[in-house]
Amino acid sequence: MLLLAPMAGYTDSPFRQIVKEIAPETICVTELISADGIKFGGEKTLEFLEFNKKKERPFIVQLFGKNPDFFSEAAKIVASQGADGIDINMGCPARKVVNSMHGSALLTTPKLAEEIARTTVKATRLPVSVKMRIGFKTYNEKQFLDFIKMLEQTGIQALTIHGRTTAQGFSGKADWEPIYLAKKHLKIPVIGNGDITSAEIALKRLKKLDGIMVGRATFGNPWIMAEIASALTGKKYTPPTSLEEKIPLILKHAKIDIKMRGRRGLLEMRKHLAAYIKGFKDASKYRSKLVQVESYDDIKKIFAEIRD
Repeated sequence: MLLLAPMAGYTDSPFRQIVKEIAPETICVTELISADGIKFGGEKTLEFLEFNKKKERPFIVQLFGKNPDFFSEAAKIVASQGADGIDINMGCPARKVVNSMHGSALLTTPKLAEEIARTTVKATRLPVSVKMRIGFKTYNEKQFLDFIKMLEQTGIQALTIHGRTTAQGFSGKADWEPIYLAKKHLKIPVIGNGDITSAEIALKRLKKLDGIMVGRATFGNPWIMAEIASALTGKKYTPPTSLEEKIPLILKHAKIDIKMRGRRGLLEMRKHLAAYIKGFKDASKYRSKLVQVESYDDIKKIFAEIRD
């Protein structure tokens, strides 16, 4: 099982569509969406639920928050919008999220985490999963095992674990030993996440786990998902190596984003464009242009220059 991690500002519908085109086997999860915002019908929040029904299934919505009742209401709304599953965010380390007692802050309040998971499961027929970290400030094996066993008892159907604590953020190295330990103690599927930057590493890390989730390594390189998917099934895949080979898909990504969201899509696309050219000749020169594009034609023009 191969999954695209939920990443704020990145795993929007256009990017998910691109990943699915490259690696159809991938299960994509939305960027984290506020359960509160869905409950109260926030216009901007509800936009996060938009997806291409032909290209993105299974469509998994990740919710964050701290009010069990809001999760219950949000789950019902998400189901009515055609989602195929719900993931509960108990892993985001962002200060803004944690300071609001959302995301990985729930690791410090097991009873509340349990109530949120149990309430969400009861509110919908959709499969519910949780994404978490191995600890908050530090990793404590007993607390970790107590927490994951408690989550399993709520009726969730899968658990994704990022091998870092909240305090680590994305620094240091991900520790996969707690993830393997979780697999030994749980009956539900366990998915590992953290520092998967190549197909070789994915194969090495998978071991007896049920799946691999890939996040930051996809920035500017969605082709890595096809590399990993092929490696997991014993197939061969040769990713594009030259920028010229990559340009058609990059332009398609831009076209989808701009068509779907207009100027906001264009602005969101700028960071993707900068990531796509990382490592290529004169990248810094063209990056400064790409982060200021004002139209799809601007993007095409700049990539035509890069080709030359």
